[in-house]
Amino acid sequence: MLSYVNVFARDIHALSRFYIDVFGFQEIAEIASPIFVGIRTGKSNIGFNAPDAYDLLQLGERKHTTGSKFLLNFDVESIEAVDRLTETAVARGATLIKPPYKTYYNWYQSVLVDIEDNVFRINHVL
Repeated sequence: MLSYVNVFARDIHALSRFYIDVFGFQEIAEIASPIFVGIRTGKSNIGFNAPDAYDLLQLGERKHTTGSKFLLNFDVESIEAVDRLTETAVARGATLIKPPYKTYYNWYQSVLVDIEDNVFRINHVL
């Protein structure tokens, strides 16, 4: 079971709030700290680590990476939900990279980047 996907963030509060606001996730208040915010997504969780966590985890030499290093995927219940949540994400500061479309593997999805330039998709399996 995948328990967490952790994202290093410049502003853990703003970035976690973005995903809470777009998808209706809940913060896991009992594990919050000055350098970590966790949110429940359903079957797994997303953790947001402040830059100080690089040193805590002995990853200081990796602190200044560039480019997209991961892709978050969020499955939703319908085509309409993809459209609606795409609009919600953009209204909350996301950048739309590829508008909702039907893929060759029979999914309906959009591709966006969040407020810290992390790539994510909103998907519905057709």
